[in-house]
Amino acid sequence: MMLDIRILAVDKMKADWWLVPFEEYAKRLRPFARLTVQEVAAEAIKPTVVAAQTMKTEGDRLLQALPEDGFVIALERTGSPLSSEALAELMRSEGEGGRPLVFVVGGAAGLDPAVLQRANKKVTLSAMTFTHEMARVILAEQLYRAVTILAGKTYHY
Repeated sequence: MMLDIRILAVDKMKADWWLVPFEEYAKRLRPFARLTVQEVAAEAIKPTVVAAQTMKTEGDRLLQALPEDGFVIALERTGSPLSSEALAELMRSEGEGGRPLVFVVGGAAGLDPAVLQRANKKVTLSAMTFTHEMARVILAEQLYRAVTILAGKTYHY
C-alpha cells in the first residue's frame, strides 16, 4: 500500500529556486507515496498586526483544512528531533494502514498553539528557524529519504 502524504502549508512557494527542488523531490516520491500539497493563505505581517493575530488567523485556516482521520505532524522549531530512520519508522507505523500523514508547515510567525495542540507529533527540522519555503524543500527531501529507507533503496546510507 502506498503512503498518503499531505503537506499543509501557509503561503505559496513563489520563487523558482525553492519550487524547482521541491518539485524534484515530489516527483521522486510519487512511485512510493501519494503526495498532495494544500496551501492556505498567509496573513500579511504589518506594524499594526501582532504575530499572535497572524498565527491565530493562519491557524484557523490550517485547522479547517486538516482531515479528521489524519496523523498530524507539525513542523515546529521546538519539536522533537528525528533521525531520517526514525522519520521513516514513524511514517510506516502511522501511515501503513492508509491513514493520511499530514505535515503542517507554518508561516512567517509560526504555528498557532491550537494547531500545535491538534498535532499528534511535533517535529523539528533544526533548532534553527527556516523560511517556510526552505522548510518545505528540506521536508520533501526527508520524505523522499524516508520512503527510500522503507523501500530498502540505496539513496540513504
